[in-house]
Amino acid sequence: MKTKHPEYQYLDLMGDIMKHGKWKISHSTGVKLKSVFGRICRYDLSKGFPLLTTKKMFTRGIIHELIWFLSGSSNIKYLVDNNVHIWDEWAYKKYEWAVKDQKAAPLTYEAFMEKVKSDPKFLAKWGELGPVYGVQWRHWVTGRKDTVDQLGWAIEKIKKYPQKKHYIISAWNAGCIYEMSGSHNASMVIAPCHTMFHINITGDKLSLLLYQRSADLFLGVPFNIASYALLTMMLAQVTGYKPGEFVHVFGDVHIYENHLKQCREQIKRKPFKFPTLKLNPAVKTIDEFKFEDITIENYTYHPPIKGDITVVGGF
Repeated sequence: MKTKHPEYQYLDLMGDIMKHGKWKISHSTGVKLKSVFGRICRYDLSKGFPLLTTKKMFTRGIIHELIWFLSGSSNIKYLVDNNVHIWDEWAYKKYEWAVKDQKAAPLTYEAFMEKVKSDPKFLAKWGELGPVYGVQWRHWVTGRKDTVDQLGWAIEKIKKYPQKKHYIISAWNAGCIYEMSGSHNASMVIAPCHTMFHINITGDKLSLLLYQRSADLFLGVPFNIASYALLTMMLAQVTGYKPGEFVHVFGDVHIYENHLKQCREQIKRKPFKFPTLKLNPAVKTIDEFKFEDITIENYTYHPPIKGDITVVGGF
């Protein structure tokens, strides 16, 4: 019996939303979207790296963003230095908050980005995004006001106690979400969509389950699949296991109205064989990974499909 290509999980979910999704309106942007709630996809990493082939993916951005997360940084400097601009608009959003609080002079987005690229002091101050994913993973602030490296703790414990079931890394820190923190300065620039992930050891394999509370299927989810599959493989290597599955659990998964045309094009395309991802075997700790330690081979893809980013308010 021929096995269905795993990318059809994504394409079938796209069809599910287009056929059965309910219309909603984003309260922060007014943009219409079609949405379903509670879905799951599974990717066996022994059968290829799940980098979507029905449109060309921004692999350089995926790798650099994950390395940035793993560093625990809250500033976009690393991304800007590597010509990755997927978080720029969130930095500008933070700057706009400061303008409203009369703590900064008004700038257009274009003028803001020029200063980010040309003025290191400006970047150091206004490139800060607050306690975003990497900060929560590596520097979670406790009630004692010290910090916990959730990911580092999990890696070390897995090596000693692989049978335990509590290796959960959470990005959902209520004290850092603006509506609950009460302060722009103390809050994340966006309430985390990738709420938490759970690492599991079964036999000689390490698997990872991501719960994503809110998912933009056309633009965001393809990026997320590859990013967390890569993270799964990195964690497997540094803990001494083989990669198992990446399991992707969705809360609200949706397609924005201005992406429906693109989705109708993508869903008609036939997937190619997934590529192979290789990690430098000399890397033994999670903090050692650099861009050049990660290579993707035999990536065949359909042409890119462009779509406008819908920058939301985060809630």
